[in-house]
Amino acid sequence: MRILLIEDDTFLGTAVRDQIADDGHSVDWVTRLDAAATSMAGAAFDLVLLDLMLPDGRGIEFLKALRNRRDVTPVIILTALNQVSNRIEALNADADDYLVKPFDLAELSARIDSVARRYTGNSNPIISHRALEIDLASRSVRRAGKPVQLTALEWTLFEALLCRPGQLLSKALLEEKLYAFEVEVEINTIEVHVSRLRKKLGPGVIETEPGLGYRLGTP
Repeated sequence: MRILLIEDDTFLGTAVRDQIADDGHSVDWVTRLDAAATSMAGAAFDLVLLDLMLPDGRGIEFLKALRNRRDVTPVIILTALNQVSNRIEALNADADDYLVKPFDLAELSARIDSVARRYTGNSNPIISHRALEIDLASRSVRRAGKPVQLTALEWTLFEALLCRPGQLLSKALLEEKLYAFEVEVEINTIEVHVSRLRKKLGPGVIETEPGLGYRLGTP
């Protein structure tokens, strides 16, 4: 997934960013709400991690503005505000989860996975597709019972297709997933990585619509 982290605490932000990257996600980190708004206007994110107290305003108002314009991007609140009234306000504003600082990074990873599964309509972390068994929680794949080794970048592309079964994803959308990996996105970058994925996952798992994009093959 591509995740937007909105957090002004340098120490915590670094720890969360590194945890997300280790989990195989790409992350854009900003420290102000105005920068967050700019980021969301220019890119599609799969999930937002939002602090409530930021230098240029309250995160809760940012969340309300998102929902008012019918933006349904999942949002997990990360905050030191631990009063019941704060939780109620955030949940009433359609936050998807609420995590009080300090928190365990492993718990954050679990909550990210849980929210992501709810949004994809797949509450079960283990799914099967053709000869593949895919564990969304551990980001692992087995093909005909044997482990398949995917790089973090390959998993990100595969996950994007898994999360939108049957939906055609454009090359431009998939390229966005790679930006936070700091790879040089050249004209054939997606084709190269999709080709590698096909070799690892087997024929028919990823379908191509020439000139349009890619989709997960039919089961």
